[in-house]
Amino acid sequence: MTVRLTLLCAAAPAEREVRFGEAPLDERALRQARAAAGALPAASAWFTAPSQRCRQTAQALGRDAVDVETRLRDMDMGSWQGRTLSEVAARDGAGLAVWMSDPQAAPHGGESVADVCGRIAAWLDALPADAGRVLAVVEQGAARAAVVRALRAPASSFWRVDVPPLSTVELTGRDGRWNLRMGAVGGGG
Repeated sequence: MTVRLTLLCAAAPAEREVRFGEAPLDERALRQARAAAGALPAASAWFTAPSQRCRQTAQALGRDAVDVETRLRDMDMGSWQGRTLSEVAARDGAGLAVWMSDPQAAPHGGESVADVCGRIAAWLDALPADAGRVLAVVEQGAARAAVVRALRAPASSFWRVDVPPLSTVELTGRDGRWNLRMGAVGGGG
């Protein structure tokens, strides 16, 4: 059987600056998530990353009973956790530059991009062949890593995948082989 997986990138609060870490969703983000609910495909299994914003997004979609999957968590940002991108750039500009260019680097003491790509690839490949249609609410990093796995691209391509809040990544696969499926205008296809 083929697994049909939809990864939904969690909604995001209307912060002006990127922050590494948890941020509860504001009313605008919750409203956007509720509006997206009707556009999602039916699924026999639902998962969510453990973060507050992923769980809030799933609830806004009308899914109170969703399996929390810890392997879908966001990247462990170590000492950068809770800081804004500007703060990290000011305090550890060299570390930030290395982290953005070397997928093995973890100057913050947390996970590297390669670690996240490996963790997400292992989760994808562990999905049972009879899983059917699966929907998972994930962080941007998890969605990026899934695309990297599907394309068997090098981890260095992680930053080349842009996954906006409430966008979806569609994958189909079996036996460790994944395909990226592009959507059609108007939901057909």
